[in-house]
Amino acid sequence: MSDEEDAAPAVKKSRVFYGSLEEKERERLSSEMASSAMSGSDAVKAGIEAGNINISSGETLEMEERVSERQQEALAEFERRRRARQITVSTDDAEVKAGLRALGEPITLFGEGPADRRERLRSVLSVVGPDALKKSRKDEERAKRSQDECQQTWYHEGSVFLRDARLWLAKYSLPRAMKRLEAARAQRDVAEATRTIRQQELHKSLRNLNNFCSQIGDDRPISFCHFSPDSKMLATASWSGLCKLWSVPDCNLIRTLRGHNTNVGAVVFRPQAGVYLDQSDVSLASCAADGSVKLWNLKSDEPVADIEGHSERVSRVSWHPSGRFLGTTCYDNSWRLWDLEVQEEILHQEGHSKGVHDLHFHPDGSLAATGGLDAFGRVWDLRTGRCVVFLEGHLKEIYSLHFSPNGYHLATGSGDNTCKVWELRNRKCLYTVPAHQNLLSAVRFQPTDGHFLLTGAYDNTAKVWSHPGWTPLKTLAGHEGKVRTQCSDWSVWMLLLIGGDGSGMLMCRLFVSR
Repeated sequence: MSDEEDAAPAVKKSRVFYGSLEEKERERLSSEMASSAMSGSDAVKAGIEAGNINISSGETLEMEERVSERQQEALAEFERRRRARQITVSTDDAEVKAGLRALGEPITLFGEGPADRRERLRSVLSVVGPDALKKSRKDEERAKRSQDECQQTWYHEGSVFLRDARLWLAKYSLPRAMKRLEAARAQRDVAEATRTIRQQELHKSLRNLNNFCSQIGDDRPISFCHFSPDSKMLATASWSGLCKLWSVPDCNLIRTLRGHNTNVGAVVFRPQAGVYLDQSDVSLASCAADGSVKLWNLKSDEPVADIEGHSERVSRVSWHPSGRFLGTTCYDNSWRLWDLEVQEEILHQEGHSKGVHDLHFHPDGSLAATGGLDAFGRVWDLRTGRCVVFLEGHLKEIYSLHFSPNGYHLATGSGDNTCKVWELRNRKCLYTVPAHQNLLSAVRFQPTDGHFLLTGAYDNTAKVWSHPGWTPLKTLAGHEGKVRTQCSDWSVWMLLLIGGDGSGMLMCRLFVSR
């Protein structure tokens, strides 16, 4: 063998298989027939099951949805641009800014000029619609009209007894006003030195005011208290639904008045109770959170009459100085005047935008002052039915108000921790007393002369302030809870504070009656 023959590569030779190929050929033909019978979708499915196709039908559908979404977005954008070209926008930059403000958009952006601002307004209108600007202006006009209607004072049509009652009130109040002015002139004629000495003695007595006694009034907090006109009894109202009568000054329980089923807001003596009225006559009135108002005498533990007509909470009741009329304040944004002689509601007065919390009558009987949860006060002329003074200045709700005996000063206590003294002659706030560190629950002038002012608050204290001057004379502390109300009878120099700890503390010092 030569070397060339040794270097030649070895070639793989085919092998010869022996046997029949009929079975193999039959399998091949059957597989071709099966594949030709399959549809396109079945073939894809079979390929996926065999692992030869690595794509799912879901991925194909997602791709189609994405393409469709992009097409829709593009078509919507083209449609918006077409609408924008057809929208007419004012070239006045002030009108463009007003339009953007009406649509709730910023009137200008950083680096934006009048032309850019105009295009932005056109773009916004192409999205919200060209009628959105007109609709927004109509809504503003409608809201303005609604606001004007809310601020307007409404007067209900009075009953047939209202005219007679107003004539009676005019005849009653004018002589009392003349007597008050005569007393003021007589006081003015007193020598200045004499007035100064009296004022100094008064301030000295007030600074010596001390705790005389303390009495547990009820299981629940006491909400209101009031001295009788003869200074021999004290009435208290409680959240337990009970009203109680106490002897003064020993604070012994006389009678428990049962009739209310929920929190009692106030109980007040009739001006002539215990002096000119018989014990069987109506001597007290009370109100509760369920809208009930009840009348009581001094002989029975049960109410002698119910006053119906209030749908919501009645927070205060107040007697007119004549004793003929009763005023009630309700959380339906109104206050009402009742004539007990004819046993009818003669006045249903609205004017506050929220609930009316307190009511007080002028010493002459000609005016009524109301304070509401809308932070406003109003002074009403009972002889004409008009609001003659609007008290605006408090930041929060007015919870108490009180006329001074001089007839032209009115004090209001609010949830903004201040007491404001109003000058009714020029209809302005005379002075703001930064009285307490929490909301004021009660304000009271000295009932006889108005030489000082008493305030009580939720900071657990009550304070006595000089009038005029508004300097603090005495701070009365001792309650563990909030001072909810107070009353005074300065004919015998007594002051009662009611606290939220369930006790009525009689803070007093007895002096000889002046």
